[in-house]
Amino acid sequence: MTISEMFALKGKVAIVTGAHAWLGYDIACVLAESGSEVIVTSRNAERARKTAEKIGEQYGTDTLGLTMDQRFHKQVKAMAEQAHSWKGHIDILVNNAGGGSGKSAGHILKRDPQDEAQLIATNLTGVLYCCKEVARYMMQQGSGKIINIASMAGLIGRDRRLYERSNMNGQPVDYAASKAGVIGLTRDLAGMLSPHGIYVNSISPGGFEKGDLPEAFTKEFADRAMLGRWGRMGYDIKGPALFLASAASDYVTGHNLVVDGGFSIWK
Repeated sequence: MTISEMFALKGKVAIVTGAHAWLGYDIACVLAESGSEVIVTSRNAERARKTAEKIGEQYGTDTLGLTMDQRFHKQVKAMAEQAHSWKGHIDILVNNAGGGSGKSAGHILKRDPQDEAQLIATNLTGVLYCCKEVARYMMQQGSGKIINIASMAGLIGRDRRLYERSNMNGQPVDYAASKAGVIGLTRDLAGMLSPHGIYVNSISPGGFEKGDLPEAFTKEFADRAMLGRWGRMGYDIKGPALFLASAASDYVTGHNLVVDGGFSIWK
């Protein structure tokens, strides 16, 4: 098999949840560029449809937009049914969709319990639901690749003085708990599904620059990474995602691929 064949996805069907923007959009684009037909999900139907159309037009592949709020199992089950009926198979699932921190403070003693529950429902329970319902079809066909988007937050204890110096709220501990849960889910599910020809891996991104944070924080955060910079939108997530979605990673399962410029291990 040639290198180009190892990374080719022609004839594959991929679902990328929450793919209307940022890392999810980048992942959907690289899969489409490599030949995959792509299903984009969003909680907003119009946003899902427009994003799918944009990707399809840009890369000349079939796309479909589907509505789903992954906090609710019935919606996840319906999405998986629609996705499978579209082409008759699902080959790749990228669990990218996730929730923010809500409106309450980040400190555990000040955090609204409802915000904690909603974040975990989206970032962890919703990922479990998606794995469950899509794996149902992958097991029938005897193959599949599942990629769960975790975070370096699931690997480290964050120094919140960095946020305080820029008068920022900072990530709550329930975010870290949810992402650590995704990594644990990935490892154990890989063992459960491996006899069925299904690979399960995760990606733990570090900070990716969106241009919406205070300059002082941006500079200090970048300085804490080995590479001295943030991840680049439109670029740095694409290679890792394509690797795990393609035949190039056919001897890799149960792995958490950290894409953080060395941030999480540089002390």
